[in-house]
Amino acid sequence: MAVPSPLGNRQTVAALLVLTSVTGLVDAVSYLRLGHVFVANMTGNVVFLGFSVDPHSGLSTLASLIAIAAFLIGALAGGRLAHTLATAGVGRWLTTAFTTEATILAVVAALTGVGVLPFTGNGSFVTIAVLATALGVQNATVRHLGAPDLTTTVLTLTLTGLAADSTLAGGAGHATRRRIGSVLAMLAGAAAGAGILQWSATAAIALAAGLVVAVAITFARAIPRDADRS
Repeated sequence: MAVPSPLGNRQTVAALLVLTSVTGLVDAVSYLRLGHVFVANMTGNVVFLGFSVDPHSGLSTLASLIAIAAFLIGALAGGRLAHTLATAGVGRWLTTAFTTEATILAVVAALTGVGVLPFTGNGSFVTIAVLATALGVQNATVRHLGAPDLTTTVLTLTLTGLAADSTLAGGAGHATRRRIGSVLAMLAGAAAGAGILQWSATAAIALAAGLVVAVAITFARAIPRDADRS
């Protein structure tokens, strides 16, 4: 079910680029502070599962499994929200979904800040699980929104399209700016996350929560339009 965005193209692209940077931020925290595991990029975790066969890899099979399982739970919840709320109002659905994600991230930031959720030891598996759940909600929501070349997580197809559809390859070069923007947003988020980690991992998660709040507010502007249509 691909649902058209209730906002204009530029606003929608801007919001999804912000979410792409959130992916870079949160994966920087998970990979660099939670033991070489991703909470958004599940392709990486599947590969890590294979790599963990090598006892010298330093990778945790359990961490990758937990991240994948929690991500699926979040994606299930995000899909359920889409099927339940999108028909009643796209703006309300997107606002609810991204508010849910932001709330989860904010709770993680608060709990890591006071030491309840750790970044090391067995307790870090809980931190991984909760973060992966939040990003599962994001990915399911963006999937149902159906914006091409803006998955907010996977860049392989984006980079493939950038090259394969370019004028150098004989294509029309459509969506080039959007695709480049997606790559740069992920890079910026990851770089910002790595930089903020030198000071505080909690701050990086808090920033991610704040960015998702901004996206939720953006889509909340479409709620009156939903009411007008009903």
